[in-house]
Amino acid sequence: MQGITMTFPGVKALEDALFELRPGEVHALLGENGAGKSTLIKVLGGIYHPDGGDIFINGEKVHIDSVHGAQALGISIIHQELMVVPDMTIAENVFMGKELRGKVLLNAKEMKNRTQRMLDDADLDLQAAAKLRSLSIANQQMVEIIRAISFGARIIVMDEPTSSLSEKEVAVLFDRIKKLKAQGIGIIYISHRISEFDEIADRITVMRDGKYIGTVETRSTTREKLISMMVGRELKNFYTKDAAAADEVILNVENLSDGGMVRDVSFSLRRGEILGFAGLVGAGRSETMKCLFGLTRKTGGTIKIGGRETNIKNVRTALKYGLSLVPENRKLEGIYPIQNLRFNSSIVVLDQFIRGVYVDRKKEQTIAETYCTRMKVKTPSLNQAIAKLSGGNQQKVIIGRWLASHPKVLILDEPTRGIDVSAKAEIYSIINELAKEGVSIILISSELPEIINMSDRVAVMNHGCIAGIIDSDFTQEKIMHLATMDID
Repeated sequence: MQGITMTFPGVKALEDALFELRPGEVHALLGENGAGKSTLIKVLGGIYHPDGGDIFINGEKVHIDSVHGAQALGISIIHQELMVVPDMTIAENVFMGKELRGKVLLNAKEMKNRTQRMLDDADLDLQAAAKLRSLSIANQQMVEIIRAISFGARIIVMDEPTSSLSEKEVAVLFDRIKKLKAQGIGIIYISHRISEFDEIADRITVMRDGKYIGTVETRSTTREKLISMMVGRELKNFYTKDAAAADEVILNVENLSDGGMVRDVSFSLRRGEILGFAGLVGAGRSETMKCLFGLTRKTGGTIKIGGRETNIKNVRTALKYGLSLVPENRKLEGIYPIQNLRFNSSIVVLDQFIRGVYVDRKKEQTIAETYCTRMKVKTPSLNQAIAKLSGGNQQKVIIGRWLASHPKVLILDEPTRGIDVSAKAEIYSIINELAKEGVSIILISSELPEIINMSDRVAVMNHGCIAGIIDSDFTQEKIMHLATMDID
């Protein structure tokens, strides 16, 4: 890809961008949110038509004018946001758009059998007839990966493929990638997890502000150099943590159960404390917080806030008691995609600017401006539809939204998933400042360095239970021991 230029109203998304991919290579594409990575990939995938530049495949100049045109050239893209249909089966999702047909009807049996073989080859304990809705996010993403790699693509783009995967699933994915490399398939790998590159990437190209910055060999570069290329400066004090928790217990949960995944979960949270929740994908962390927040029904246990037992029936009562939740799945549970930033920033605090039939638009605008500014959201206007922002900026809007409710307890479920290093540093700083202000924070993360560097204590979940709470000197080894131990 040479000289690729792409302009949207008020924004130059790409300017003379460059990218090269060799056969049998994993080439990482790195940059902050808004750097132009996704736009460049959408040009390659036929979703966007560039204003200028050329694309060559196997030395021949090509014109990609549609998604089907890209697929015909052997280009397959696994997008960061899941592109699955929840109420269809795994087999139906895998063969979507490439259905096998009999003389009259679809050959559902053959599609199911072929899909099952693909699942078995990938060592996934899944049934081809299962509905996508019944799968965890991690397994839904694995289905997308299987769909992408199972139909002869020669160029595969993986956009944040490990963001929802456990360590075991990441190992399976990396093993599959290495097999694809051996077959001469070129892979464009987009991730904010720089630590993955040493294991999987041959070269790394860095973009900033829609421009090509440079390409380096993975084995001859450092994390510090890559970050400097990404942000244009050295990024110091990546993890900001100097807040100290008070002795006062603000939240006490005893034997919380939901009749399903959550089983007798007990923990306490002090004022101004950052309590990390670690565990493998499927351990029950998100399910516990949804039960605590009133999104799912509590079948047993007690919840005390400020020493008083509370009955949290739904989100309304959770907000009343000072709880807020930034959900794990930004696309399905976080944003209102067709609405603008002003709406998305203020939707949970309607009572602050609506009185009866009167809507105080000035107050609504002030709330949105305050929290978008605090979260350093990059946008040309608060009237911009949130779906048009990068994933990282969408996440910052959601966090700002819940800060507007002035929470006593803020639950952050994977708050930095799909966010670049600069934005991560900003969010860590905000978390630290909130803790200093006395806000109690529950931090769920699959990134152990994040948990270790930002938490006062770490609760480790395993099969719906608290396997243990580590008060100090927590290490990856201690956490993983609890996360993988046998639970009766």
